Amino acid sequence: MKVTEHIHTAAGKTLFSFEILPPLKGHNINELFDEIHPLIDFNPSFINVTYHREEFTFKEVGDGLLQKKVVRKRPGTVGICAAIQARYGVDAIPHVLCGSFSREDTENLLIDLDFLGIDNVMALRGDALKSEVYFTPEKDGNVYASELVTQINNLNKGIYLDEEQQDSSPTSFCIGVSGYPEKHLEAPSFESDLQYLKQKVDCGADFLVTQLFFDNQSYFDFVKRCREAGILIPIIPGLKPLTHLNQLRMLPQRFNIDLPHELVKEAKKAPHAKAVKELGIEWCIAQSQELKDAGVPVLHYYSMGKSASIEAVVRTVF
Repeated sequence: MKVTEHIHTAAGKTLFSFEILPPLKGHNINELFDEIHPLIDFNPSFINVTYHREEFTFKEVGDGLLQKKVVRKRPGTVGICAAIQARYGVDAIPHVLCGSFSREDTENLLIDLDFLGIDNVMALRGDALKSEVYFTPEKDGNVYASELVTQINNLNKGIYLDEEQQDSSPTSFCIGVSGYPEKHLEAPSFESDLQYLKQKVDCGADFLVTQLFFDNQSYFDFVKRCREAGILIPIIPGLKPLTHLNQLRMLPQRFNIDLPHELVKEAKKAPHAKAVKELGIEWCIAQSQELKDAGVPVLHYYSMGKSASIEAVVRTVF
């Protein structure tokens, strides 16, 4: 079922969803199922599965020469989505990136997803590689998420890259995109960031999942700005419980977000790691309840490979 259909069918009830990471290369999928299984009891409407770009290392081979080696640390996104739908009967949503894909690669991936009966995709540009200062697209690949949304939307209309192809069967993907309540790191201003987001919507995006945030007012202000800009698709808030003290430094740096002073102050006062995790759960419960009371369509949680804190949150909220 499409995300928009889940939301419509819920008739104003707030739904539950979460995001998972594929296991590291060489690990068994049962380790992932062990993280998913405790959350299935709370009837998630869908589960997002991230995709991770190939990274590169360079090995010296003598005479000053370097050999380029591809490193893919978290493969398996498509297979995991198929396994989730088969095992749990829950809609799985793969992330589809611009990075590492040509437009032909993207089309072939989308055809595979369509054959697997996957109804939803998250269309993302993706981050720059560690070796890059700025994002560099694949040769003949989509440069921006808006271009990727356009390609997916074209397939939904039966328009394939081979313009001479006859009697093409259209796909029917529901297209999700990302949004940033505290502005994308690379955007020069909130106004320009909204313009880019509006462009993705105009190209065919059906729903939006926000970057994580810890101050609900950031989300409410973001929704207000979106509506004023003519962005009318469902805006799903993304949440993550604080779990470690080092996240006070890592999260703002990695995701370009502000942490509320009260949360930082209480986390620094915590006597041990368990107390930090308990604080993170309590804070996320309060966030979730306020958002639920405000009538958000879905509460979406970023697990980052660990589901225990999310289970504690949703056990109270749902």
